[in-house]
Amino acid sequence: MTSRTWFITGATSGFGYELTTLLLARGDRVAATGRRMDALEPLVARYGDRLWRAHLDVTDADAIRRVVGEAFAAFGRIDVIVSNAGFGVLGAAEEVSDELLRRQIEVNLIGAIQLTRAAVPYLRAQGGGRIVQMSSSGGQVPDPGMSLYNATKFGVEGFFESVAIELAPFGVEVTLVEPGGARTDFNRNLAVADPIDAYGTGILGRIRGMLGGDADPDLLRRAVAGDPRKIAGAVADSVETNPAPRRLTLGANAYEAIEAALLERLSALRAQRGLAYGTDADDVVAERAGAPVI
Repeated sequence: MTSRTWFITGATSGFGYELTTLLLARGDRVAATGRRMDALEPLVARYGDRLWRAHLDVTDADAIRRVVGEAFAAFGRIDVIVSNAGFGVLGAAEEVSDELLRRQIEVNLIGAIQLTRAAVPYLRAQGGGRIVQMSSSGGQVPDPGMSLYNATKFGVEGFFESVAIELAPFGVEVTLVEPGGARTDFNRNLAVADPIDAYGTGILGRIRGMLGGDADPDLLRRAVAGDPRKIAGAVADSVETNPAPRRLTLGANAYEAIEAALLERLSALRAQRGLAYGTDADDVVAERAGAPVI
């Protein structure tokens, strides 16, 4: 297995921490960034200068450019950029404050875009590399109560689908990682909007109750089944695959939910084929039908 150098945001907790730990253990070098540098102290003591650290708030575009530049300067080459920093907001769309709405988009979507914009010139100059973007099954499947989180993940997927085409000529490949519910602190760290009485019952009320500890423990165990270490291992292994997989769907729940959503979407699209074709200009419709265009 080839030794590589990685740059990871959100490396101080969750998937980012698990991935950082795994990579260092197998001999790779990691530029780890995040907001709680103290969480990495045990790794510094064990792995020394193979671990480079920097405090980074991904809502600060100037800081992103500076830290990315410093990491490339420190290591000379970085093979894989992992955009992992993010969090979730729980609440109906109208419950969420303007401040929380902006924060969700700035961290999950704009932060990922700005990290990519900062890293791409270096990846082009060195002749290639990988960008791994942590998305979610929520980038393909709607989740009530998580509309803003879903908006950022759907947005991330759209951005990287286009960017992957732009960067292919330079040897820079992109992988979107779509895990389902996993046993990290994600749910415990959700930013929860102030509830409106109208949403106290129904599906959103049940979701709040489950996350608040009212769910049957066995039901919750099966719903949040993803193993963070296995997910980190799958991400690490993905860079050994050529060409890079465009998506990694991780977890049975994620796979089943995404498959159902895509099949439903495809069925709805096909049902509208006649309508879609019929709204073209008359000359194009006639040409397609084989009639002479006058």
